[in-house]
Amino acid sequence: MKRRDALAAVAGLAGSVWARTATANADELAAVIRQFAGGASVREERVEFDISPLVENGNTVPITVRVQSAMSETDHVKAIAIFNESNPQRDVANFFLGPRAGRATVSTRIRLATSQQLVAVAKMSDGSCWSKTVDVLVTLAACVEP
Repeated sequence: MKRRDALAAVAGLAGSVWARTATANADELAAVIRQFAGGASVREERVEFDISPLVENGNTVPITVRVQSAMSETDHVKAIAIFNESNPQRDVANFFLGPRAGRATVSTRIRLATSQQLVAVAKMSDGSCWSKTVDVLVTLAACVEP
């Protein structure tokens, strides 16, 4: 076997492992979001996800999620959840709100293991669910176990 053939075989194997892992992560993320939504379809609107697209240090990443809502007795946000694609635990944070919250805005700091997708999902009082997906590039990873 020539050196070039050996390198091509190793590159192909590494690529197939990476593709399988990415597909598994996406499937797990979708399953966790479906469970939070309780079977409701999740639509891409009404949610604003404020996070830097490039994060220098994954140990402390500030995020803010806003949801367009009247926050009245009949139309309010019941819960906001933040999910990730690659951290050891898929659910990052859960916030429970009611009409007396005044506005549907939550802020916190999270840890990110690596560059990945984050999804914020808002569950409304009428049972509908809305989401926003963002891609974040992390230069110094956190949450990595040796």
